[in-house]
Amino acid sequence: MRTNCRLTLSALLISSFLTGCGKRAQPAAPPPPTVSVIQPVAREVVEWDEYIGRLESPETVEVRARVSGYLDKVHFKEGKEVKKGDLLFTIDPRPYQAEFDHANAEYERAVSQTDLAKNDFERAKRLIATKAISEEDYDTKSKTYTAAQAAVRSAKATLDSAKLNLEFTQIHAPIDGRISRAVVTEGNLISSGVAGSGATLLTTIVSLNPLYLYGDADERSVLKYLHLRREGTRVSARDELIPAEMGLADEAGFPRKGYMDFVDNRIDPGTGTMRARGVFSNADHSLSPGFFGRIRIPGSGKYPALLIPDRALGSDQAQKFVYVVNAEKKVEFRPLKIGPMIDGLRVVKEGLKPGEQIVIEGLMRVRPGIVVEAKLWEGSPQTAVAN
Repeated sequence: MRTNCRLTLSALLISSFLTGCGKRAQPAAPPPPTVSVIQPVAREVVEWDEYIGRLESPETVEVRARVSGYLDKVHFKEGKEVKKGDLLFTIDPRPYQAEFDHANAEYERAVSQTDLAKNDFERAKRLIATKAISEEDYDTKSKTYTAAQAAVRSAKATLDSAKLNLEFTQIHAPIDGRISRAVVTEGNLISSGVAGSGATLLTTIVSLNPLYLYGDADERSVLKYLHLRREGTRVSARDELIPAEMGLADEAGFPRKGYMDFVDNRIDPGTGTMRARGVFSNADHSLSPGFFGRIRIPGSGKYPALLIPDRALGSDQAQKFVYVVNAEKKVEFRPLKIGPMIDGLRVVKEGLKPGEQIVIEGLMRVRPGIVVEAKLWEGSPQTAVAN
């Protein structure tokens, strides 16, 4: 009886020992990491080149007097807009009114003397026919009449000049635009003439619509544009108007549309740049000459390209790359040749094919060769960017 109990206990101990020393169950393999992917947007694009410059007015007028005298009246409000023909200044007209009256009187006297000389000459023509006067008297009457006609023309010229001087005492706006301050106040003596000869500057006027924005392109860019022009993939502003876009210092992007209408005829040897001009509407007069602006123009012809968000790119020293999920759900390392940013997306010139899946979220969990579970990114550029 005791022997059987010992055998049973030994059997239980051995069985328990063997069970404890057996192989343990292996844990289940972790699931593949989940990453968000996008597909590149395929469309035709145009690269844009950006420059900076300042707005300038197409018309800038320095208002100066054409006659000298004392400034009698200022008729405009400083800093406001004026129309062509508006009265701006009045110079004391009394001396010029007196000159005009004197010239008018001289003209009337010359006309009266001419009428008298004409009558004498007509009478002399009748008398010479009957030999009633000598040829010497006839010649005298003829020359007197000719001299009187010349005197009338001289008096008329003097009268016209006096009339102009009288008109010039009223200074009118030569263009539409915004006027500056009155440099000279009432009661001051005004000197006439042209700039640089001592003529008094009264004020300035600048036109407001449209406005120019001048920019300078470096020599390498100019050579690129000439090459594209020869290829026929991009027109030049020398041939026709090309589109241009502008943004101000407080504006995002380039919301203002215009065109390029001028390219200079030479490279500036001092700066190595060539000047060009964009034209932009300012119908609401919200812009002013002197504003800083950013301008961009087409820097290439249209070409097909793939675009991806910049955040999908990685950097390996100077090499840009992305991770691509292939048909076997494995991650591939893909080096790229990239281009500029267009509408918030990066142009990929080489390294991708349409329809490929590019990892955009979960980049820290992937490496080349591993299997992943890919899901489409909610912010896919197919829906975020308009064609």
